[in-house]
Amino acid sequence: MANSIKKAFLQELTARFGSLERLHRSQSLFTVGDDAARVYVRYSKRHGDKKTFYGLREEDLRELAGHRAVICFLWDDQAEPLFVPFAEYEDVFSAIAPARDGQYKVQVYLEESGAELYIAGAGRFNVAGQLGWHILQDLTDVSRLRSQPDLSHSQVQALLGAIGKARGFDIWIPQSDRPRIDWSMTIPFECRESLPLGYDPVANTLAEVDVIWINKGANVLQALFEVEHSTPIYSGLLRFNDIHLTVPSLLPRFSVVSNTARRDLFARQLSRPTFQASGLYELCTFLDYRSVLDWHDRVAQ
Repeated sequence: MANSIKKAFLQELTARFGSLERLHRSQSLFTVGDDAARVYVRYSKRHGDKKTFYGLREEDLRELAGHRAVICFLWDDQAEPLFVPFAEYEDVFSAIAPARDGQYKVQVYLEESGAELYIAGAGRFNVAGQLGWHILQDLTDVSRLRSQPDLSHSQVQALLGAIGKARGFDIWIPQSDRPRIDWSMTIPFECRESLPLGYDPVANTLAEVDVIWINKGANVLQALFEVEHSTPIYSGLLRFNDIHLTVPSLLPRFSVVSNTARRDLFARQLSRPTFQASGLYELCTFLDYRSVLDWHDRVAQ
């Protein structure tokens, strides 16, 4: 039943939005409209007519961060899909830990008045207004999408730092880069003067990462960004790989940031045997400049 329902949904998705592309590391993640939006498809049978159960993989949610994205919940005898915009719940998932199997446990309660989303460890959320294809249609409306922006390396650093600051993180930008940061597109913010203690084996490497988000209370590295504006993408991946191999328990979000034209190059480089063997292949994502600007507009203004 799950396969037939998912198949029918993907056929309808294709009919409405054109050809789909499956992201290479997941059976459930798809892009529509030249990556105008990402759709994470999950299915559950109904239990007792009013309840459904889902598992959301942490590594799959990592692929949604920073992008126009929805989690699509499917179930039996559904009139219209439930499309939950990931941006509205990103901070909710960041504040809780997944289960031991690496999945966030989620339920949808089906009531006469609509639907409620229950996220284990976070609570219930009314999602009645997110039933229907119009949610995804609005998200991918071409008239609302900006063209590929022409940003400089220092502008992207400023935008990524502002996003992290707005989300409550401390920000690290290399000391040598700070005098050249271009603040023309965001409000200036303060950077940390030093990295957290406890990362001595990779301290010098971390100090050169373009942008790092750091959890304030725990001094934990939450996300690392390498902006590969014109430099080789492979160099950024090697830096991430060195960090991952030296401190394998770190497990932050690793992101290579560049223009859309370099996405295919990123995918080819990341698929090299060395990155598959190390596990970086499962941890590193690509973030394009348009998504950075959209993300900044949503959270930092």
